[in-house]
Amino acid sequence: MAVFSELESDPTGKVPGMPGAKLDAGKSPVRRGLLEYFPRACLEVAKVSAGGAKKYTWNGWESVPDGIARYGDAEVRHICEAVINGPIDPDMNLLHAAHEAWDAMARLELVLRKLEPDKKHEARLEDERTR
Repeated sequence: MAVFSELESDPTGKVPGMPGAKLDAGKSPVRRGLLEYFPRACLEVAKVSAGGAKKYTWNGWESVPDGIARYGDAEVRHICEAVINGPIDPDMNLLHAAHEAWDAMARLELVLRKLEPDKKHEARLEDERTR
């Protein structure tokens, strides 16, 4: 017998176990709702990630002390810099808007992690450190 959550359902009304059933009603449409809506923005934010990893280290942002406040400050600094000096950040030659988005996403990720009841991400980080 298949095990599934009582909350899971097929958006077309198919019963679990029926051919073509997919229990994804109400789940986040990450591909359609993020990547397909904002492909250019995602690519630019990824460039900021790569530049930051080159300048610092991959995943180093996750352990910045007081990261929620500091990434919020960085986001606003990029907004101000774009208004004062134009759209391109001279350090990485990328749009300040891409840096703003990256900082907002880093801050949001840290906020969400802080609100999580369990710490799955800490286990993942520990696993990555031991590789």
